[in-house]
This record gives sequence, structure tokens and C-alpha cells, in this order.
Amino acid sequence: MSPELLAIQEILRINSSPAAKGAHQKFIPGISKIYGVRMPVINELARKYKDSSIDLTVELWKAGAMEEKILAAKLLGNMARKDPNLSIRNFRFFANHIGNWAVCDALGMQGLISIRKSHHKEIFELAKEYNRSEDFWQRRLSLVLVEWYTRIKKLHPQIKKLVAALEMDDEYYVKKAIIWINKNLEKGK
Repeated sequence: MSPELLAIQEILRINSSPAAKGAHQKFIPGISKIYGVRMPVINELARKYKDSSIDLTVELWKAGAMEEKILAAKLLGNMARKDPNLSIRNFRFFANHIGNWAVCDALGMQGLISIRKSHHKEIFELAKEYNRSEDFWQRRLSLVLVEWYTRIKKLHPQIKKLVAALEMDDEYYVKKAIIWINKNLEKGK
């Protein structure tokens, strides 16, 4: 383990609380490993470690706690501009181990944030790939990845194709993402 990971884990332990842990467990079913840390602490860690190496994001993701994965997604988003191809490769690795909606949404909305304008074609390719996945978290991710693009009318047809492919999906969290994206598309008209 790197000194950075150990330092982050110590900060997470110090800032954990039973109240935060209980709230996370109530609102985010499926959490298997959690510290119980509120988002302002994670955001502060993201600012503090924004210039760290891509290796730290992988270490955090592999460590496996919800907060570590959300922090990894945020850091990956900060770093993506420096090395988009490596960031997309790591994004793909992360997408294989999601586990709950909070991590899914953090990864989809933060993981490639700094390249969403310059690499929208690659992001849509990822979305198309995950749209057909057997893993329902990846199917949800396919829509979360393109949520930001609902602001761009010329991309609406591509987004609607992704939504249409999942309209008969039985998974609750995929259905919730469909509702979310459709509302955003309506706002963008």
C-alpha cells in the first residue's frame, strides 16, 4: 500500500461516524464495505490529492470501500485530461466492479468529467458497450455516462437510442436512470 492510500484511509477512519454509516446503508442498498464518511470529507480529499498518480485511483478502487471508490472516480476525472487513454482503460476496469448506485453514478458523472467535451465519441462508445451488458450496473452506467450530454440537442438522438434499448429492462436502478435521463431530455427541448 502506498503512503497516500494509508493516509487517506486514516482520514476516512477518523471522519467516520455511526450516523453517516447508517444513512449510507439506508439510502444505498448493496454496500458491502463502508466507512461512514460524509461527502464533504471525500470532496476535500479529492482536492488534496488531485495531482496524485493514476496508480492511487486503482489502489483506492481495489481497497473497495464505497468512499474509496467514489474518491477514485473523482480523482480519475481530475486526471483524465492528462492521459485520456489510460483514464478510459482504468474506467473500464472500475466499471467491472460497481456494486451500488452511488458508486455507479460517481463513476459515470465524475470518472471522465475532464474529457467529456474532447472525447464525447469515446464516451458514447463506452455507453453503447455497457448498454448491452449483462451487468445491470453497467447498463445503468451507460445512461449515467451520457447524462451531461442531455444539454446538447444534437446528441439527443444518440441518447434516445440508449434509452430505448433499455426501456424493457426489469432492474429497478436501470428504470430509475431511464426516468432521470428522460426528464433531462424533456428539459433540454
